[in-house]
Amino acid sequence: MKKIINVVVAVLLILTTICGCSKKENNEVVANKTINYSDWNEVLKAAEGTTVNFYGWGGSELVNNWIDERLTPYAKEHYGINVNRIPMNIDEILNILLADKENNSKNSQIDLIWINGENFANAKENKLLYGPFTNYLPNFKKYIDENDEEIKYDFATDIEGYESPYSKAQLVFIYDSEKIQNPPKSANELLEYLKTNEGRFTYEALPGFTGSAFVRNLIYEIVGYEKLAHLKKDVTKAQVKEIIEPAIVYMRELNKYLWMKGETFPSTNEQAESMFMDGTIDFAISYDPYHVASMIENGQYKDTVKSFVFDKGTIGNTNYVAIGGFSNNIPGALCLADAILSVEMQSSKMSPKIWGTIPVLDNNKLTSEEKKMFNDIDLGIGSLRQDELLSKRKPELPAYLVTIIEDIWNEEVVGK
Repeated sequence: MKKIINVVVAVLLILTTICGCSKKENNEVVANKTINYSDWNEVLKAAEGTTVNFYGWGGSELVNNWIDERLTPYAKEHYGINVNRIPMNIDEILNILLADKENNSKNSQIDLIWINGENFANAKENKLLYGPFTNYLPNFKKYIDENDEEIKYDFATDIEGYESPYSKAQLVFIYDSEKIQNPPKSANELLEYLKTNEGRFTYEALPGFTGSAFVRNLIYEIVGYEKLAHLKKDVTKAQVKEIIEPAIVYMRELNKYLWMKGETFPSTNEQAESMFMDGTIDFAISYDPYHVASMIENGQYKDTVKSFVFDKGTIGNTNYVAIGGFSNNIPGALCLADAILSVEMQSSKMSPKIWGTIPVLDNNKLTSEEKKMFNDIDLGIGSLRQDELLSKRKPELPAYLVTIIEDIWNEEVVGK
């Protein structure tokens, strides 16, 4: 598994044992296996009064606030559960799950996890998740299109009921319309812009999530998604490199005109965005489609800032929640996953004032009143409308190709 370090596992296991995280103090769920999960009333009864530890990336204040101020009270009111948000990077979460597996834990502190992509592929392959479970969720059955490709596959990995959708994301580019009248609408236009505005752009170093998506988007532009999508898991790095060589040549050329001439890159997307905000660079990148509207709303962006996408489109994906394979509060985790799929929660986090993310519910399954809840949301200014985003939405590559591409970028592009 990627980045699994035995020393880290040992340390985290010791800390987990010592701290105990107190989560199970009021948890009366004794044996998940005795519960008939197909009987939702039985699930609700078993979950009531328990605390669900919700693990995931905690780097967004908007997301954290949505969980604390929207999801937590909703779950308490409608499901009788408490939610304990635990911010943690996914590598650390996987390390803890691996330690739980190695120690045959039946009382893991990890209940629900925000996860997707190669991390899900690793976790599923190593049997670190509970499932399948989506067939137990009333809201999944009511509102989700099970035939949707993004419900069946996560970065080309078969989901098979081991993940429930959380929200949809899509790569967007950001610029200040007061300074730039016509932003570049292709990789070639970006290069031409930088040739006359040298040093005015950079992006997050790989394997950073947003930077990695940007590089894959360049590959789509120059090589094409279809050239890679058919490749099997046994493909070699050399084979991938040969296919994407035109994109490697492009990125090396692009380096000459990037900030610091591409000899160094911001370590996080947040750092790159700060450079945009202080005027060091002309473009930022976000995987949150309504990020601009959210930032204008909270006063961090001027109201002249706007988002755009390339004419050929940008990569989008669905992110998900999964249940830890060794949790003894499966009922509580099921309830929280179901709460996330409610119309109330999906519509609340669509608002840029609250979070600003594309909902995962199938519009065709909504009632007229439910559709109105989404249609009435003020999407603010600066962001592209949902229909325009979805019309230019490109699929993700298989997870195993992402890692290979990141390795190639570090070997063939950085500082070249």
